[in-house]
Amino acid sequence: MTSSPVDPTTTASWGDLYGHYQEFQGDLRGWFAADPGRAERMTHVAGDLHVDLSKNLATDETLGLLVRLAHEVRLPERIEAMFTGEHINATEDRAVLHTALRRAPGAQPPLVVDGQDVDADVQAELDKVGAFADEVRTGAWSGITGKPVRTVVNIGIGGSDLGPVMVYEALKPYGRTGSDALEVRFVSNIDPTDVAQKTADLDPETTLFIVASKTFGTLETLTNARLARAWLWERLIAAGAIEDDDDAKQAAVKAHFVAVSTALDKVADFGIDPANAFGFWDWVGGRYSVDSAIGTSLAIAFGPDVFRELLAGFRTVDEHFRSTPLEANVPVLMGMLNVWYVNFLGAHTHAVLPYAQQLHRFPAYLQQLTMESNGKSVRWDGTPVTTQTGEIFWGEPGTNGQHAFYQLIHQGTRLIPADFIAVATPAYPLTDTEGDGKAVAPGADVHELFLANFFAQTKALAFGKTAEEVRAEGTPEEIVPARVFSGNRPTTSILAPALTPSVLGQLVALYEHITFVQGVVWGIDSFDQWGVELGKKLALEVAPAVSGDDAALAAQDSSTQALIRYYREHRA
Repeated sequence: MTSSPVDPTTTASWGDLYGHYQEFQGDLRGWFAADPGRAERMTHVAGDLHVDLSKNLATDETLGLLVRLAHEVRLPERIEAMFTGEHINATEDRAVLHTALRRAPGAQPPLVVDGQDVDADVQAELDKVGAFADEVRTGAWSGITGKPVRTVVNIGIGGSDLGPVMVYEALKPYGRTGSDALEVRFVSNIDPTDVAQKTADLDPETTLFIVASKTFGTLETLTNARLARAWLWERLIAAGAIEDDDDAKQAAVKAHFVAVSTALDKVADFGIDPANAFGFWDWVGGRYSVDSAIGTSLAIAFGPDVFRELLAGFRTVDEHFRSTPLEANVPVLMGMLNVWYVNFLGAHTHAVLPYAQQLHRFPAYLQQLTMESNGKSVRWDGTPVTTQTGEIFWGEPGTNGQHAFYQLIHQGTRLIPADFIAVATPAYPLTDTEGDGKAVAPGADVHELFLANFFAQTKALAFGKTAEEVRAEGTPEEIVPARVFSGNRPTTSILAPALTPSVLGQLVALYEHITFVQGVVWGIDSFDQWGVELGKKLALEVAPAVSGDDAALAAQDSSTQALIRYYREHRA
């Protein structure tokens, strides 16, 4: 689909939304008081996700206008174009098929794109990853001295790191423990501290490295891979496990390194057996790739069956997104509400607040997904955007965030929409046997106390506290204003039965599709990332100046020259 995007500001619904905005008065207290059915009517289900939109600053009229806008910018057609493999990544002339990574085995009709049987390719690679994971988990794959793998170190950056880290932390309860334990560590930062600390206490004989780079040319990843390879050789030689010669070193690399890459020549040049390289395709963007071979470390940690369950969760929301009418389509409604907040109510940021410690890396994962996708100022046909685009996504798990930044959300001057995420059944149910003699009774279910905060925060943000309510508590008049909460702070509540692999996949797919919806409205290509490239290119040009090349230093601007000189003078 190469046609020009629809300029949303020229649509009839945009004009109607603007008129609606000019008369809009958010009044969550009043709306709930006048409409007992609001919560039920504005709550929707996508797979296992129970999504309550009722505490958003939106009326039925608002949602109706937003759905009209979605139709006018041809969102249904764009959704179908993505799922069927049209080249909607316009600047790179590529299909966008991360959804194909989680299609059901044997799905009919098969997905054929550009003459290639995508389903067959995906299932073959998944089978290869699964077979390798089983080899590692059973001990059939061993290191150079025959010892089984006990630690996997994933070396990647961006989507090759953020996704696997997030999923690994979220699904730790599904990992093996005790003498059979398998740990996964992640190295991403080119700061040498990262690889040094992650390998410091490891046994080289039981360590497997996965180098994840589609092109096998990512500067940070390949630098860290070389550091890891040198560490492996040094430690094996020091332990007397291998001889200090080239043949022994190459044998060690083949036993302790595999790759996630399609650049098999570069993989081989590094010393990795190309047979131990797992591939993915140019229609998979890095930030959409955790459900591809990029998830090899996860298949090892949790087993191929758990990884398949994760994919099934993605698929559940994919099917909901593709087939549900827009009026009840959860990713569409959430994405369009974000458009409402950004383009009409002036929001700049969006908080994601998981009340589940296992999801502590989820906001960081969403930062790349959302901001790398929609941080654009040109549309997919090269013309300037006609609206504000993108939001700054951020967040921390509750209740930690309550003691850090919730003050700003509750009483600050900025509108900050927030998504609250929780599960009914925790991975580690515990009781407080003693209590505190006041708020917490002996034998209290700690998860229930935790979720009481979840429910209370969205209530407080929505309804606030009036001056009259503050006075009724006996508050001295001079501090009444400081204790008033305006309310009308919008939130979405997302609940699920438990944080299973399927539910995690559903959450990730939900935000993938929310991001897509916003990109369609703004007319931008959510699947390229040219803004990532400039800094990387300049780093290569600046590197000689940092290393002592005076001619290269002279070519820099005065600020950069001064900073580099300071570095040279103070480097110990």
